[in-house]
Amino acid sequence: MVIESYEAKHFTIEAADPIEAIKFRMEQQGLTPKDLVPSIGKPNRVYEVLNRKRGLTMEMVRNLHKNLDIPLESLIGA
Repeated sequence: MVIESYEAKHFTIEAADPIEAIKFRMEQQGLTPKDLVPSIGKPNRVYEVLNRKRGLTMEMVRNLHKNLDIPLESLIGA
């Protein structure tokens, strides 16, 4: 309990960035941006999201969680 308290205070782990979480899952599963079309939408929208030019909508978050099993906490961010 003491160690856990110390680690929580001195070594906090920040929530993953949503886009980095998506890219990590893509790398893990050998996916391409084309594979994200069912979760995000048209190919140009996938590239906009991955390049941070468009934010994730709640529908995209739900689909990514359901289809790729990315934790909701990672997709919602801080």
